[in-house]
Amino acid sequence: MSSGYSSLEEDSEDFFFTARTSFFRRAPQGKPRAGQQDVEKEKEAHNYLSKEEIKEKVHKYNLAVTDKLKMTLNSNGIYTGFIKVQMELCRPPQTSPSLGKLAPSSNGCTNTLHISSTNTVGEVIEALLKKFLVTESPAKFALYKRCHREDQVYACKLSDREHPLYLRLVAGPRTDTLSFVLREHEIGEWEAFSLPELQNFLRILDKEEDEQLQSLKRRYAAYRHKLEEALSEVWKPD
Repeated sequence: MSSGYSSLEEDSEDFFFTARTSFFRRAPQGKPRAGQQDVEKEKEAHNYLSKEEIKEKVHKYNLAVTDKLKMTLNSNGIYTGFIKVQMELCRPPQTSPSLGKLAPSSNGCTNTLHISSTNTVGEVIEALLKKFLVTESPAKFALYKRCHREDQVYACKLSDREHPLYLRLVAGPRTDTLSFVLREHEIGEWEAFSLPELQNFLRILDKEEDEQLQSLKRRYAAYRHKLEEALSEVWKPD
């Protein structure tokens, strides 16, 4: 796993994504996603926190920090700090054709962003795509909040207008309690993709299906061979 640091204002570095095919299950229709109610509560609280409440939360947050990535509170009530975003992409996005030598894969890495409490999810997504020179529309990607509670992991897609640094402040600095993940849209949200991209997904699935089938055949062929050897030993004439 590689990691990197960037700010919403800094220049892009030479990185690109490679494929790691994985698709994400949709929540059953009619049932809210795990964590959605918590998000709504946090959004409501964000609108009513006083400067004193923010000051107290920032102070407690900084006391709990172990990696020196503390938050800074300005006199106007706006605070700045860091979030870490893990890249979990199932295909290689289009990158700038001006790239010369392609850099190591960014997929699977964790990137550290320095942001403000005023920065939205949409702005964070744009910053990450700019960081890795991705030319595709930010609308094709989504930022998720991953929560760990009672030995269970819940993933909830954040709306573009939410504020990631506020969520980080409320949850505290521990990433085993709250972490952020950049993904492509889930199955069922394919309208953001072109027809050639969808056809490419089908080719990838066909290839993986064939690979899995061949692996399964080899596995059972090995079992059959061992059983036949065992039977030949049992029935070997004296």
